[in-house]
Amino acid sequence: MVLLRLFFEFCRVGLFSVGGGLATIPFLTDLGERTAWFNSGDLANMIAISESTPGPMGVNMATYVGFHTAGVVGGVVATLGLIFPSIVIILVIAGFLEKFRQSKAVDAVFYGLRAASVALITAALLQVAKIALFREPEVWESAPFYCYPQLGAILLTVVIFVLVKFTPLKKLHPICFIGLAALAGVVLQM
Repeated sequence: MVLLRLFFEFCRVGLFSVGGGLATIPFLTDLGERTAWFNSGDLANMIAISESTPGPMGVNMATYVGFHTAGVVGGVVATLGLIFPSIVIILVIAGFLEKFRQSKAVDAVFYGLRAASVALITAALLQVAKIALFREPEVWESAPFYCYPQLGAILLTVVIFVLVKFTPLKKLHPICFIGLAALAGVVLQM
């Protein structure tokens, strides 16, 4: 029963999270609250791990939740659930693409999907900022989120932004910044 639910929950996430891995975050937040398969701290860990490992972020997160919930089989089932809608949609679109290639209605639909994608990624950005930059997820219900800033995380964010945008370091490969961020995380946790 858990495997079937994993498949359908991630199928829903895959169907509606237009815009890639970051767009899955609002849906995963809701999924965690409804199913208690993971909490906001687990979600923050999933995002960090998914961003720093090879592969699509949404697929990595689905695999993580599935594995955490039902082992290896759960990881496979959740991943298949996430990618299933995309595969079906791509097959359907490929079948009709030649016929509707110059259609203004199809262009309008894809133009609308861009706006939906931006909205979902913005919601994901706000969720990640809330988790990463402010303390105590359990007190978010009782107090405004701005009351509990993590000054070290905010300072680190500003320093990294300045380094990436305004110094010669901006020419470094992104993997260097991932490594430096991991090192800073280890040092700050000590």
